[in-house]
Amino acid sequence: MQGKTVVVTGATSGIGEVAADRLAQKGARIVFVARDEARGEATLKHLNAIAPGAAHTAHYGDLTRLSEMKRIAGEIAAANRTIDVLVNNAGAMFATRQETGDGLEKTFALNHMSYFVVTNLLLDRLKAAGSARVVSTASDAHKVGKIDFDDLQSTQRYSAFGEYGTSKLMNILFTRELARRLKEAGAGVTANCLHPGFVATRFGDNNKGLMSFTFGLAKNFALTPEQGAQTIIYLASSPEVEGKSGGYYVKSAATTPSRAAQNAADAARLWAVSAKIAGLGG
Repeated sequence: MQGKTVVVTGATSGIGEVAADRLAQKGARIVFVARDEARGEATLKHLNAIAPGAAHTAHYGDLTRLSEMKRIAGEIAAANRTIDVLVNNAGAMFATRQETGDGLEKTFALNHMSYFVVTNLLLDRLKAAGSARVVSTASDAHKVGKIDFDDLQSTQRYSAFGEYGTSKLMNILFTRELARRLKEAGAGVTANCLHPGFVATRFGDNNKGLMSFTFGLAKNFALTPEQGAQTIIYLASSPEVEGKSGGYYVKSAATTPSRAAQNAADAARLWAVSAKIAGLGG
């Protein structure tokens, strides 16, 4: 990873923070996206301490908003001629249905659309690297997900766990379609996704009441962030996955996801719908 540029979203805590740390230790230059400036500056200070002289960079914004996704991706693209690895890791679960200023349900916006928009707007920089990787954090929670293309914004019914699972199903379908398109274009870029396990991080801390209590209790039995980050680090840096694309990995091993996550027609349809929502070419 020496001298390579790695872009990471969700890098100021949990598995994203650990992944950024370990990849920096391997010699990578980290470019990360954060919403909270105080945590971002702390992360930047830490990266500069463990891997000085690499010109690590922080970009700030709200990845639930389409305009912010585009602005941040644009800034990163303008500042970097090539990108060797993109790690899509920003995500959350929301106890109650919330709508962004774009009229999108917040889980859908952050967990799926930010992956879609940021990746698409950085593709030219990834292709310019010659051999690059897109790594997206999904989850085994995808097995409870179900995409209703007639109600993608969950206006008819809302379940926090259900919407989270659906967003993780979208992550896998997005990876599948991205990998197909990249291969067809002969782009030299691979795309894989992963299940990190249930990890004791800040995940779920944005909620209150029963959900907060449930997460707090469950975290007593969860993996550490160091354990949860291992598959991200593996997919971002291991020579073992060089050239491999479209996979879903658990504990650094390719694993078969649910039947719904293997639906090529849904993957293509989700891509088309997402491109239309984002105002990007299909």
